[in-house]
Amino acid sequence: MDKKTLLVAEHIDKRFGMTHAVNDVSLTIAAGEIRALIGENGSGKSTFCQMLCGIYTIGGGTFKLDGKALHIKNQVEANNEGISIIVQEMGTLSGLTVAENIYLGHEEPFMHMGIKDTRAMNREAQKLLDSYGFGRIKAGLMIDHYNFEDRKLIEIVKATYMKPKILVIDETTTALSQNGRLELYKIMDAVRADGRSVIFISHDLGEVLARTDTVSILRDGEYIDTVETAQVTEDDLKRLMVGREIGSAYYRTDYGQPISDEVVLTVSGVSVPGEIDDISFQLHKGEILGFGGLSECGMHELGKAIFGASWDRKGSVTLADGTAIDDIPTAIRHSIAYASKDRDNESIILNESIRNNVVLPSLDDLANRGLLSGRKLTKFAKEHAENMQTKMQNVGQFVSDLSGGNKQKVVLARWLGKGSDLLVLDSPTRGIDVKVKQAIYALMSELKQQGKSIIMISEEIPELLGMSDRIFVMKDGRINGEFARDPALSEEDLIAKMV
Repeated sequence: MDKKTLLVAEHIDKRFGMTHAVNDVSLTIAAGEIRALIGENGSGKSTFCQMLCGIYTIGGGTFKLDGKALHIKNQVEANNEGISIIVQEMGTLSGLTVAENIYLGHEEPFMHMGIKDTRAMNREAQKLLDSYGFGRIKAGLMIDHYNFEDRKLIEIVKATYMKPKILVIDETTTALSQNGRLELYKIMDAVRADGRSVIFISHDLGEVLARTDTVSILRDGEYIDTVETAQVTEDDLKRLMVGREIGSAYYRTDYGQPISDEVVLTVSGVSVPGEIDDISFQLHKGEILGFGGLSECGMHELGKAIFGASWDRKGSVTLADGTAIDDIPTAIRHSIAYASKDRDNESIILNESIRNNVVLPSLDDLANRGLLSGRKLTKFAKEHAENMQTKMQNVGQFVSDLSGGNKQKVVLARWLGKGSDLLVLDSPTRGIDVKVKQAIYALMSELKQQGKSIIMISEEIPELLGMSDRIFVMKDGRINGEFARDPALSEEDLIAKMV
């Protein structure tokens, strides 16, 4: 028997200036369905969902939920209509408690004569957190006490406790550890079993095939097709996303090539209290050195510590000439780049232009007797943004208007413009489509050939195996295994050292 139609999108349209982000998209979603929405970065999938959820106003067309036309102006109205979203980047507000974030916009049950009953709010929020298995997160603490992944778990509670009819999950799994992902998958399955529906955005096509019922594809803002998940392969989805076959060149194919004896960076006894403990290694010229592990293993903190961004770091990080890297300005002056996993909060300035983001580390180099030329800055930014094939209107466009993949291109353009010789890349392909991933891997191989050195921190095991000359696996803040590049090296070999 055919399932009841829950959501209908009719001729949905949205423009940002000259960019036609969503162009006349129509589709239907059944009750009790997990629908993947995929496409390249900039294909319009997030914009489509953000219109549905009240983050953006609808440029044209109509959404109907249970046969009723929606006229949503903001996220609170969307929640009240039965639509919630877990966004790709940070979706909680600093300066508020965990409980205040969970109930933001829905504080009425805790208000008495205009006064908020904080104790009651904290009590109910803690009950929710406990019911999700997140009891270690405390409702009364400030949200800023928790890391990126924990804040994502809090967002999951916020988005789902009201049992929305439509739950939108926008690239959330990339921010979660394996355990966090499993918890989210359970929630998705529960939503489907309850006759409600999920719109699931992910660039992990293996995950899409394993976790969804149907897949809708957008390309350049236009609807391409909807297919049954069980009837397609990853190659089929790639072809539908990009309109052509993806070439075979993806990861590196070279093996057995010796690593240079020249050491460019020495890390000795580096510790950060509660995060990493007594980490030591050497990075060689022209080497891609991979760090892997479960999300909480300490590898992300290690990247910050190497860049001089951990104020309580112990131990030493030293360049070949003896320069000690103890702070960020020193790291930048000595040609070290850092791209954070938390891209929106730590790698770019969202409410600034592409130009100002790209030129930021290079201002001293671009100044003439202390003076900066606007024309020179624009030319510099344009050259490096275009070299990264950033999809943009111009370099004056705000970074906040870009897709995840194009934001990452701006991050890389910034450091390539600086001419950095040593790059610390934390989750460099997080939230990025298959074609942009291919381009970033090709760039990393090119930088390696130029003699530049890369520390790549990744939770994606195929990425570690495919791109690294050596791999360190971390567990509980310490290095728990080291592997050389080898075609016989398997995912199981790495996993055995992670868990």
